[in-house]
Amino acid sequence: MDADYPIDIETISKPRVEYRTDEWAETELPCAPAIMIGEEVVTEGSDVTKEKVVAEIRKQLGMPPLES
Repeated sequence: MDADYPIDIETISKPRVEYRTDEWAETELPCAPAIMIGEEVVTEGSDVTKEKVVAEIRKQLGMPPLES
């Protein structure tokens, strides 16, 4: 997906227990599994469709939505 859009992707992977600590809560980042695009949380704690992620990427880049 990243080859289609000019974006940087950062992946943070930790054991689930670390996402439930006070230290993680202080980061104000979402709990896993989660996807953030810019400052927007697309999903937190559940799966998300590729279509929803692509739609949010296009929105963040100021691109029109894809035709259905």
